Amino acid sequence: MQTAHSPIWPGVLGRFTWHDLPFVRAWENPTASEMIGAAAASLVIIGFVVTVTLLTRHRAWGRLLEWVTSLDHKKIGIMYVVIALVMLSRALVEAVLMRMQQAAAVGDPGFLSSDHFSQLFSTHGSIMIFFMAMPFLTGVINYVMPLQIGARDMAFPWANSVALSLTGGGAILMMVSLVIGKFSTGGWSGYPPYTGLAFSPDVGPDYWIWAVTLGSIGSTLSGINIACTIFKFRAPGMTYMRMPLFCWTSLCTSILMIFAMPPLTVATALLALDRYLGFHFFTNDLGGNMMNYANLFWLFGHPEVYILILPAFGIYSEVVSTFSSKELYGYVSLVLATMAIAVLSFTVWLHHFFTMGQSANINAVFGIATMTIGVPTGVKIYDWIWTMFRGEVRFTVPMLYSLAFMITFVIGGFTGIILAIPPLDYVFHNTLFLVAHFHNMLIPGLLYGLLAGYTYWFPKAFGFRLNERWGRIAFGCWVAGFYLAFMPLYVLGASGMARRTHEIFQPDFRPWLYVAGFGALVLLAALAALIVQLVVSIRERDANRVFAGDPWDGRGLEWSTSAPPPEYNFAVIPHVDGRDPFYDGKRKDGYYQRHVAYGAIEMPRNSISGVVIGLGATAASFGLVWHMWWLAGLSMQLVLSALIARSFVRGSHRTISAAEVTATEHRWHAALDADRPTPRACELSQRNTGLAEIPA
Repeated sequence: MQTAHSPIWPGVLGRFTWHDLPFVRAWENPTASEMIGAAAASLVIIGFVVTVTLLTRHRAWGRLLEWVTSLDHKKIGIMYVVIALVMLSRALVEAVLMRMQQAAAVGDPGFLSSDHFSQLFSTHGSIMIFFMAMPFLTGVINYVMPLQIGARDMAFPWANSVALSLTGGGAILMMVSLVIGKFSTGGWSGYPPYTGLAFSPDVGPDYWIWAVTLGSIGSTLSGINIACTIFKFRAPGMTYMRMPLFCWTSLCTSILMIFAMPPLTVATALLALDRYLGFHFFTNDLGGNMMNYANLFWLFGHPEVYILILPAFGIYSEVVSTFSSKELYGYVSLVLATMAIAVLSFTVWLHHFFTMGQSANINAVFGIATMTIGVPTGVKIYDWIWTMFRGEVRFTVPMLYSLAFMITFVIGGFTGIILAIPPLDYVFHNTLFLVAHFHNMLIPGLLYGLLAGYTYWFPKAFGFRLNERWGRIAFGCWVAGFYLAFMPLYVLGASGMARRTHEIFQPDFRPWLYVAGFGALVLLAALAALIVQLVVSIRERDANRVFAGDPWDGRGLEWSTSAPPPEYNFAVIPHVDGRDPFYDGKRKDGYYQRHVAYGAIEMPRNSISGVVIGLGATAASFGLVWHMWWLAGLSMQLVLSALIARSFVRGSHRTISAAEVTATEHRWHAALDADRPTPRACELSQRNTGLAEIPA
């Protein structure tokens, strides 16, 4: 393998040159494309400087260290969601740039170079899947699932910290690629030969390889942790068929993570061997075969779709049941449908390359399997509709997202059936019809669900409700923006417009591209409304406190604690005797009684080793990207040293005294005694202090 060395200081900087900085490129060639790249890099640097300045000004470094070294599943879950929201902001801006470029590039080169445009669709897809969706759903599961099953923490708290640090490290690499070097132009799937050394000798594919590898290892650790927690840490009496639906979807998601993420890690590792050591796994010569990569990637890629969708299905189940004031209809069928989706998700990967040369018989088998997986999904839709039927439906923001999902997701399902038919897939493959389809599944199916869960459980996590008015504005923009941005793509795709097109030569496409571009701007407004909602809610937090912990008349155990919950979650592990233990228990007056005595509770101590491992792996990856072998070697030694040092740690737990537990619980019960129950009609007003009125 030929290695380009830096003319500046080869032994230290590897292949880095001044031209790898976007500011230098913009100075040398001040085109619109280069100026946009420099502006993006400036935003990253400014964001970093502002963050450091604020932490220093408010003397918050100690608190930040306390958070990043915490093994508390609740803090880890919140940090996952923060990563996801930051990365969502970047990826959405990139999507807007792509739509603006296509709208401007009808018979014209537009304002972005073809190389910059290719980087944008590669980073947009990679971020949305690996560093927005995965951290978001992992964070929500981390926060909510242990509370729902009556556990005090995850099964492996330290591994939870390592998984977070690795995911954060991958996100850091994605952001660093804006400032130093360029990103891959090979799409979010990283297909060779586009990411092979002969086609892309620059650093872009290497950034993609190591960022995705860090994220995939972190997700594998998370999957093992989630599964073991559900298997082993359920409260007494909580049998599998008494678990909340969100826990069932979390369990199936974790199993998919365990078995689907390793093929991705293997694929990126083999691609790295091709690029770094001259192997030929995915080349056309010396025994290589590019189809091996396609099979490995989509062995991960299609289960990944359901890794993303299933937790959202669980959220919709919780939201629809709570805000319909009814027991979830068809619980058993929903569980069976969830398990069926998890199993069938491993049988459909080949529909992603119907056009790549396999026989018609194989295509037919996978086409039938693809259609079959729509059946259990349809079961879920009907069960949610029947849950609402004759219920006392309250149109809160989470419920609005759920209703928008049901309508929009069905449309995406119909287009999926079209693409599951191999002859039709030959027509629509690699057109904007496909782009419209998978966004039609992922935005309502994933993003709406996660935003519904964010709004629904936010009061539990932070102790105050989000502003309802701005939540509705954000909801309206997300829904309107989606239809405006992606429905035109069905028309364009059916008309033959290829996806990933930098410049368009068919003037008839112009009106549809303008509508799609306007829709992208509305989606950007939705993100802005979400930020405004958070800022306004923080300012109004004292008027919207829900310390009592049950603002929505919830059904599961997560609502049976204060808001936010104490570090130990439950002073006394609850005993479960039904599917809606808290909802039923409130009506029997069994959940707000003080205990005579509370015992001491043991919880895991903070540990910096997980952070060290994550930062070390990130630095090693950066060194490998730039061929700074000294940095890669030293960083890997740091990772290994941290692992060894952790194995010698004793006293990894600390004890919360019985007196401290008693004081915390008595303070909560005193607030409960002082509160007045809130009628459902007033649950969106400032009267709601977290103690729901029990209807007669």
